[in-house]
Amino acid sequence: MGAIFWIVLAVVLVYAITLYNSLVKVKNAVAKAWANIDVLLKQRHEELPKLVDTCKQYMQYEQSTLEKVIQARSRVSEARQSHDMSALGLAEGALRSGLGQLFALAESYPELKTNEQFLHLQARISGLENAIADRREFYNESVNINNVAIAQFPDVVLARLFNFKVFDLLKFEAAELQDVDIAQRFKA
Repeated sequence: MGAIFWIVLAVVLVYAITLYNSLVKVKNAVAKAWANIDVLLKQRHEELPKLVDTCKQYMQYEQSTLEKVIQARSRVSEARQSHDMSALGLAEGALRSGLGQLFALAESYPELKTNEQFLHLQARISGLENAIADRREFYNESVNINNVAIAQFPDVVLARLFNFKVFDLLKFEAAELQDVDIAQRFKA
């Protein structure tokens, strides 16, 4: 009888350790997914001032549009640093809108459209936008896996015992889910 008790206890302990390790793995997958987005947001954050400075040389009368991009960039940075997914979604929407306006206004400046640095930055930012969209999907999938895992029985028992938390999905407005086709904006 004593041996059966110890065998059952050992099985329960191994099962609990396996569940705990599984929860740690999905929690760390969310952190990794966020880190991937964070790297891309930082890269884009560094490229935007270069784009604004390049545009300023040509777009002397478009200060309000340039300021919108700079302010939206700031809000994205603040939301990113505080890990506020709701604020990040709104700030991303404002930034994409500002960039859309900026690139649309560039149509009026033929010299700007042929500037090599502008073309390089346009391609770089477009590539970053696509990569961010891909990473958003991976992040949200990781969050979903985590949130489901900590809500299912018996995982929920360990999740509550060790304070595993629910993560927020990174949501964007429907219009913001579409990739910005910057190249299309420059076709006459």
